[in-house]
Amino acid sequence: MDPIIILQAGVATGTVLLFATIGEIFAERAGVLNLGVEGMMLMGAMSAFSVANSTGNAWLGVLVGMLVAGLLSQLHAFIVIQLQADQVVSGLALTFVGTGLSLVLGEGLSKAGAGALLPRFSLPGLAAIPFLGPIFFTNQSVMVYLGYLLAPAAWYYIYHTRPGMNLRAIGEYPAAADSMGVNIYRLRYFYVFVGGMLAGLAGATISLAVSPGWFSELTTGGQGWIAVGLVIFAQWNPLRAMFGAYAFGALRRLILDIQGPALLFGASNIFKTHQSLTYFLEMLPYAFTVIILVIGSREAVRNRLGAPAALGVPYVRGERGR
Repeated sequence: MDPIIILQAGVATGTVLLFATIGEIFAERAGVLNLGVEGMMLMGAMSAFSVANSTGNAWLGVLVGMLVAGLLSQLHAFIVIQLQADQVVSGLALTFVGTGLSLVLGEGLSKAGAGALLPRFSLPGLAAIPFLGPIFFTNQSVMVYLGYLLAPAAWYYIYHTRPGMNLRAIGEYPAAADSMGVNIYRLRYFYVFVGGMLAGLAGATISLAVSPGWFSELTTGGQGWIAVGLVIFAQWNPLRAMFGAYAFGALRRLILDIQGPALLFGASNIFKTHQSLTYFLEMLPYAFTVIILVIGSREAVRNRLGAPAALGVPYVRGERGR
């Protein structure tokens, strides 16, 4: 298999991670940790696929998938913002809820077959760039091109606009932001909703663009958890998330297309005779995610990486400190 084809597919797979990671960055920048990304992605994938199949309109499917995942995120927002419950526990519960609901409501979709799909096309001129053109701009889904725009737009919004300054303020020192008239509770609800919608967009991208035409409990394949780890890897920066998402996407595609490692390393016989090596490669993205999460759980490390100071800390108006 041509390495360019593998990298091209890796960009498409990385786009899924990019959407989910940027969504989680928005939520965490607001001070809310949401570990329910996997569940929201599954709900988005199921809703988008079901609507696209029944209506013949893939764009309507994307919209519904985003809204469904965004609404699901508000369950987590209510529990951790209004009830001030533990954000880790609530996020894990959201993953279970999203996974269970998607499988119950999506029963039978695995046999539904391909319906309306999102368009794929090449960008004239850019597709002719040597090496990079075939990878990034040739026969890619419209969602891939959207990802190219979303990451720099999110970066600019966070670091160079007044709403972005308010976003960083409510995640760093919400008491100070509150004293300046910023509505902490409303903004945290809003950015958790944005994170949920982008997770739903990631799920819809899988079922309608990257792996189109099917839905099952294996649709997301743990990519929601990788996205959570990528937030720390990217140091809560959308542009760094873009690099990490595409790198992980390429790695995942390299493993799925097992001929890829055989081609690149000249080890086709090894991969055929030593299946455990394949399993080891499949484990690498998730092992890296676990390592990143363990490292990122240490407060001193998180401070050095630039984590929002109030991440995971409920805000109570009138209390001193965070």
